[in-house]
Amino acid sequence: MKVGVAMRAVTGATLLAAVLAVAGCSTTSDGTAGPASTSAAEHSIAEDVPSGFKPCTDIPQAVLDSEGLHRNDSPTSRDETTRGKVKWRGCRWVVSDGYTATISATNLTLAMVRDKHFPGEREITINDRSVLITHQAADTTGRENCVLNAQMQGGSLELTIGNPSGTSPKTRHLNACDIGQTLAGKVVPLIPVGA
Repeated sequence: MKVGVAMRAVTGATLLAAVLAVAGCSTTSDGTAGPASTSAAEHSIAEDVPSGFKPCTDIPQAVLDSEGLHRNDSPTSRDETTRGKVKWRGCRWVVSDGYTATISATNLTLAMVRDKHFPGEREITINDRSVLITHQAADTTGRENCVLNAQMQGGSLELTIGNPSGTSPKTRHLNACDIGQTLAGKVVPLIPVGA
């Protein structure tokens, strides 16, 4: 199983559990069941991914070339993952003998990701957008795996970076979160204002 897919399975299952927990019940003052109260961070999830940016077509080739990223047109290069109500729509790229990058629009908001308290969580700003950086895989250092979520209306743009030292001789000396931050610095400004 590829690193991005494995990380997505763990992340999706964890976040789906959080979304389903929001649908829980509490009791009202008369003892009847009513919906549980939710915090501001536990919004209901959007039905679909944000539509304002399509990673597979909206990232110029010049940006991909600047990172040495390429993909083939096989079905495995597309990210069309759905885990319960959580969806991702995007594409996977690779640097030959280097890191992999999956860039997808998702209906996961920053608040939903933040509520999971993933290791290494920190927030930066790129082009006036909040970007949450987390370590969501077994690698809690961010050295080999890192996930960045850039704020969008109704979700986020998620960049998942895999840089396993055993299979990435060209980039293994680099930290996956540093790679992700550099890539996000090139991709996030492409998201249209208001998207």
